[in-house]
Amino acid sequence: MRTPRPTLRLRLTLFNAVLLVGSLAVFVLLAWLLVTDALRPADQLVPGTTVVLADGRELDAAAWQDGIVERASRELLAKALVALLAISVVGVVGAYAVVGRALRPLQQVTSTARRLGEQTLDQRIGYSGTGDEVAELAATFDDMLDRLSASFEAQKRFVANASHELRTPLAVMRTEIDVTMADDTADVAEYKRMATVVRDASERANGLFDALLVLASSEAQSGRRLVRKVPRDLAEGVCAALSAVQAETRRLKLDVRTALDPAVVVGDPSLLDRLAGNLIENAVRYNHLHGRLWVRTGSHGSHVYLLVGNTGFEVDQADVPGLFEPFRRGGRERTGARGSGLGLSIVRAVADAHGGTVSAVAQPGGGLEVTLMLPAADTPLPVAASPVRRN
Repeated sequence: MRTPRPTLRLRLTLFNAVLLVGSLAVFVLLAWLLVTDALRPADQLVPGTTVVLADGRELDAAAWQDGIVERASRELLAKALVALLAISVVGVVGAYAVVGRALRPLQQVTSTARRLGEQTLDQRIGYSGTGDEVAELAATFDDMLDRLSASFEAQKRFVANASHELRTPLAVMRTEIDVTMADDTADVAEYKRMATVVRDASERANGLFDALLVLASSEAQSGRRLVRKVPRDLAEGVCAALSAVQAETRRLKLDVRTALDPAVVVGDPSLLDRLAGNLIENAVRYNHLHGRLWVRTGSHGSHVYLLVGNTGFEVDQADVPGLFEPFRRGGRERTGARGSGLGLSIVRAVADAHGGTVSAVAQPGGGLEVTLMLPAADTPLPVAASPVRRN
């Protein structure tokens, strides 16, 4: 059984009481020493000197001095002890009250933490006292609650969008099958058309499942928990990705420009290739006829970079952070749009898993330029990368 310990408030009060009583005791001792030393004028007289008191008595000067010192000492000690007791009581009570007031925000933190749940993340401490350490702790706790609330909201939005994306191809398949089966006049051509629609919908659902698995795998490997760590040149992944979209670039008649210098990193090759593939696929998918696509790789100091830019529809710079949120495009929901809606979310998760960063800049006239920075192969991976956030 755990032995109960005194509260922090009681310990601080006792500490203040010890300091106060000790200081007063030292002060009383010094006062007593000063008084006893000061009340010895007879020490300067010739031995045998007598003094005549007001009542006519004649006493030896030394004896008269000893009597005065004794009475003054007793009176000083008596009054000092009374004052010491009174000041100690007032000091302890005052310290208990002050410490309690100072620790009140901590009690608010504790009570708020006990009440917290998924449905009560809107509660805050809201401490408005002086800017001391306790106020800083309360503000930090409120900031943490803001991040938790945003994370929960993003998670709910992610689950809702993923459910919608998964339901869409399933609903299409069921509708096509029900309609075709209910048509007694349907011929082989109609069944082939239905089969084509079902196949396309199943491929879309399968692509979404694959993207969700890659996203989950990337987020699970953040920091130094990468399953595989081998050298990989980002330029090789770019060449493979460009070959995969070659037919689409020809169809759109895109002007593709590349400047691929060595950009060797250490990490999971499959994730790194998927990263380059997603960036280039997005650059092609959201481009327009006779548009441009440019890709550059290289090194800069202790980092390597991959830059992918494209022309396309206009994107507001304020909406750029939303591009990296699952199932969103430029701050708008993208459920039902082309692709799974997880491309840039996977890019951010893979970059974070490898200790890197990714940023995007909207281009004048339309399009986007995405820049990925990763530690070079001769640079150790950081101990822990920043957590992947969807807010």
